[in-house]
Amino acid sequence: MMLPPRLLVVDDEAAILFAMADYLSRNGYEVDRASSREQAGRLLAAGSYALIVIDLRLGPHEPWGGLDLLRGLRGRQAETPAILLTAYGSAEVEAELGGLGAVRLLSKPLPLAQIAREVAELLAACHPESGRDVPILEMPDRY
Repeated sequence: MMLPPRLLVVDDEAAILFAMADYLSRNGYEVDRASSREQAGRLLAAGSYALIVIDLRLGPHEPWGGLDLLRGLRGRQAETPAILLTAYGSAEVEAELGGLGAVRLLSKPLPLAQIAREVAELLAACHPESGRDVPILEMPDRY
Protein backbone atom coordinates (compact mmCIF):
# COMPACT_ATOMS: atom_id res chain seq x y z
CA MET A 1 0.00 0.00 0.00
CA MET A 2 1.40 3.37 -1.04
CA LEU A 3 1.33 6.23 1.44
CA PRO A 4 -0.40 9.42 0.32
CA PRO A 5 1.90 12.23 -0.82
CA ARG A 6 2.71 14.64 2.01
CA LEU A 7 2.12 18.31 1.22
CA LEU A 8 2.83 21.54 3.04
CA VAL A 9 0.47 24.48 2.53
CA VAL A 10 1.64 27.92 3.67
CA ASP A 11 -0.71 30.93 3.81
CA ASP A 12 -1.11 33.70 6.37
CA GLU A 13 -4.89 33.94 5.86
CA ALA A 14 -6.48 31.41 8.24
CA ALA A 15 -9.63 30.80 6.18
CA ILE A 16 -7.69 30.19 2.96
CA LEU A 17 -5.18 27.97 4.75
CA PHE A 18 -7.94 25.88 6.30
CA ALA A 19 -9.95 25.55 3.08
CA MET A 20 -6.94 24.62 0.95
CA ALA A 21 -5.59 22.07 3.46
CA ASP A 22 -9.04 20.56 3.98
CA TYR A 23 -9.72 20.31 0.25
CA LEU A 24 -6.35 18.72 -0.52
CA SER A 25 -6.82 16.27 2.38
CA ARG A 26 -10.19 15.28 0.93
CA ASN A 27 -8.39 14.62 -2.34
CA GLY A 28 -6.14 12.00 -0.78
CA TYR A 29 -3.10 13.95 0.38
CA GLU A 30 -1.54 14.13 3.82
CA VAL A 31 -1.41 17.88 4.47
CA ASP A 32 0.52 19.94 7.00
CA ARG A 33 -0.14 23.65 7.22
CA ALA A 34 1.73 26.73 8.32
CA SER A 35 0.56 30.31 8.70
CA SER A 36 4.00 31.96 8.70
CA ARG A 37 7.44 31.62 7.18
CA GLU A 38 8.86 30.70 10.61
CA GLN A 39 6.29 27.97 11.22
CA ALA A 40 6.87 26.57 7.72
CA GLY A 41 10.63 26.63 8.30
CA ARG A 42 10.23 24.51 11.44
CA LEU A 43 8.08 21.97 9.58
CA LEU A 44 10.53 21.83 6.67
CA ALA A 45 13.45 21.32 9.06
CA ALA A 46 11.63 18.42 10.72
CA GLY A 47 10.77 16.48 7.56
CA SER A 48 10.38 16.40 3.82
CA TYR A 49 7.41 16.98 1.56
CA ALA A 50 6.41 15.72 -1.87
CA LEU A 51 5.27 19.27 -2.75
CA ILE A 52 4.66 22.62 -1.10
CA VAL A 53 2.02 25.25 -1.87
CA ILE A 54 3.05 28.74 -0.75
CA ASP A 55 1.36 32.12 -0.87
CA LEU A 56 3.76 34.82 -2.08
CA ARG A 57 2.61 37.42 0.44
CA LEU A 58 2.86 36.13 4.01
CA GLY A 59 1.52 39.14 5.85
CA PRO A 60 1.80 42.89 5.37
CA HIS A 61 5.46 42.96 6.38
CA GLU A 62 6.48 40.05 4.14
CA PRO A 63 5.31 40.90 0.62
CA TRP A 64 7.74 38.30 -0.77
CA GLY A 65 7.78 35.99 2.27
CA GLY A 66 6.73 32.98 0.20
CA LEU A 67 9.56 33.57 -2.25
CA ASP A 68 12.03 33.91 0.63
CA LEU A 69 10.74 30.61 2.06
CA LEU A 70 11.14 28.97 -1.33
CA ARG A 71 14.74 30.19 -1.64
CA GLY A 72 15.50 28.71 1.79
CA LEU A 73 13.87 25.44 0.81
CA ARG A 74 16.13 25.17 -2.21
CA GLY A 75 19.12 25.17 0.15
CA ARG A 76 17.76 22.15 2.05
CA GLN A 77 15.43 20.24 -0.26
CA ALA A 78 16.42 21.30 -3.74
CA GLU A 79 14.19 18.82 -5.56
CA THR A 80 10.91 19.59 -3.79
CA PRO A 81 8.42 20.98 -6.32
CA ALA A 82 6.41 24.03 -5.33
CA ILE A 83 3.38 26.03 -6.31
CA LEU A 84 3.59 29.74 -5.56
CA LEU A 85 0.21 31.48 -5.32
CA THR A 86 -0.15 35.22 -5.69
CA ALA A 87 -2.58 37.99 -6.39
CA TYR A 88 0.45 40.24 -6.91
CA GLY A 89 2.23 38.63 -9.86
CA SER A 90 4.78 40.58 -11.83
CA ALA A 91 7.64 40.10 -14.26
CA GLU A 92 9.99 40.64 -11.33
CA VAL A 93 8.46 37.72 -9.40
CA GLU A 94 8.61 35.51 -12.48
CA ALA A 95 12.28 36.40 -13.02
CA GLU A 96 13.06 35.49 -9.40
CA LEU A 97 11.51 32.04 -9.92
CA GLY A 98 13.75 31.31 -12.91
CA GLY A 99 16.51 29.56 -11.01
CA LEU A 100 14.40 27.89 -8.35
CA GLY A 101 13.60 24.60 -10.09
CA ALA A 102 10.18 23.03 -10.36
CA VAL A 103 7.92 25.93 -9.43
CA ARG A 104 4.55 26.89 -10.85
CA LEU A 105 3.31 30.44 -10.38
CA LEU A 106 -0.47 30.63 -10.16
CA SER A 107 -2.57 33.77 -9.94
CA LYS A 108 -5.20 34.09 -7.22
CA PRO A 109 -8.08 33.84 -6.86
CA LEU A 110 -8.22 30.29 -8.17
CA PRO A 111 -10.79 27.54 -7.52
CA LEU A 112 -9.53 24.85 -5.16
CA ALA A 113 -10.20 22.19 -7.80
CA GLN A 114 -7.73 23.98 -10.11
CA ILE A 115 -5.09 24.09 -7.37
CA ALA A 116 -5.63 20.35 -6.76
CA ARG A 117 -5.20 19.66 -10.50
CA GLU A 118 -1.97 21.68 -10.53
CA VAL A 119 -0.72 19.75 -7.49
CA ALA A 120 -1.51 16.40 -9.16
CA GLU A 121 0.14 17.45 -12.44
CA LEU A 122 3.30 18.78 -10.79
CA LEU A 123 3.60 15.70 -8.57
CA ALA A 124 3.21 13.42 -11.60
CA ALA A 125 5.86 15.38 -13.51
CA CYS A 126 8.36 15.45 -10.63
CA HIS A 127 7.62 12.05 -9.08
CA PRO A 128 6.63 9.78 -12.00
CA GLU A 129 7.67 6.70 -10.01
CA SER A 130 4.77 7.24 -7.65
CA GLY A 131 2.32 6.12 -10.32
CA ARG A 132 -0.39 7.89 -8.35
CA ASP A 133 -3.39 9.24 -10.19
CA VAL A 134 -5.36 11.31 -7.70
CA PRO A 135 -8.94 12.07 -8.69
CA ILE A 136 -10.03 15.64 -8.11
CA LEU A 137 -13.18 15.92 -6.05
CA GLU A 138 -15.59 18.61 -7.05
CA MET A 139 -16.59 20.41 -3.86
CA PRO A 140 -19.61 22.54 -3.08
CA ASP A 141 -19.52 26.27 -3.77
CA ARG A 142 -18.50 26.97 -0.16
CA TYR A 143 -14.96 26.07 -1.22
